[in-house]
Amino acid sequence: MSGGGDAETMGVVTALVRSTFLVNAVYAESGREYGITSQQGQLLCVLMAQPFGMSELSAMLGLAKSSLTGLVDRTAKLGLVRREPDPRDGRAVRVALTPEGAVLAEDFYAETCRRVDALSAGLAEDERERLAALLGRVVRDNEVPVVFLELDEQPPRHRRYA
Repeated sequence: MSGGGDAETMGVVTALVRSTFLVNAVYAESGREYGITSQQGQLLCVLMAQPFGMSELSAMLGLAKSSLTGLVDRTAKLGLVRREPDPRDGRAVRVALTPEGAVLAEDFYAETCRRVDALSAGLAEDERERLAALLGRVVRDNEVPVVFLELDEQPPRHRRYA
């Protein structure tokens, strides 16, 4: 298959891989606008739901413990996250958003959602619904952790974006 094929001739593997590059590019673009890396943006989006332990974050973000430790350290130096004791395990810590981190996370999240939504702007509404249903099924079938909330799933302490 040639690299210049259109959507009609693109296979599922190529389409999925290329779509990850598109979404990663959106995170990078949003991150540059907010002065953070795309990985820091992903961390902030995950933490919008609640604080998580390092093991949970490692699994959710697909990072080795050492890589996650560095990511959390760098994000904490920016004042966006903090480590706090885990109330269930005195030896463990959880990572939580700081007040500044929560504000930035909400803004970054809204901007990233806007940009990701624009990726499919050329599709008709029924095509967008089908795409969402099919991708949702792939995500559920592969038990992907909840790393990005639906717009209407925001915790009460955060603004809702509609």
